Amino acid sequence: MLEKLPEVIGQALQGVRAGLDNIVFNTLGMREGLGSIELASMAFADHAPLPQRCTADGEGVSPPLQWSGLPAGTTSLLLIVEDADSPTPNPLVHAIVVGLEPQSGALAEGAIPSQENEGAAGLHVGRNSALQAAWLPPDPPPGHGVHRYAFQLFALASRPEFSETPGRDEVVDGLREHAVASGLLVGTHERSDGSIRIPDAVPPGGSAIAG
Repeated sequence: MLEKLPEVIGQALQGVRAGLDNIVFNTLGMREGLGSIELASMAFADHAPLPQRCTADGEGVSPPLQWSGLPAGTTSLLLIVEDADSPTPNPLVHAIVVGLEPQSGALAEGAIPSQENEGAAGLHVGRNSALQAAWLPPDPPPGHGVHRYAFQLFALASRPEFSETPGRDEVVDGLREHAVASGLLVGTHERSDGSIRIPDAVPPGGSAIAG
């Protein structure tokens, strides 16, 4: 949907952004006396561009992630990826994964399933803003400028019972009750009119939301 906007519309919407203050990491009050997780990627540095292969202009695979510094007593981890600069009231969700095992220490490239990739077996994946239990590759409107994609990892002291494909609201409720530490890693992506990717088709019942 938004990726099909003419560049002039993207430019006109440059001032319309959800805002970094509205991502989950910054709305839970996690910085107030709670633990901090070291979250990084071998594919990109903090606040640096995402590899093209991890966006809709490439293969669209999820990037690799690794973490350390989990607090004692962590029983599971929760990952949510949001676009802080989507021209929408709230950040667009690009991925949710719950029930990650703390001892694994990492997610491999392409671990989160997408339309082009089956992903790793055994992951409990929630719904993105396209209502798919998958990785939604970054695909911001052309001409809208740089978008910041917030990879947010939370340590939980217990294992809440999430639904089969939890959405953002359900995840936030679980985090308010169970989260004990958090980590944040930001990757960026920008698209110009000349880099527009025309999708082959939108699957029946699917959505073309971009961000």
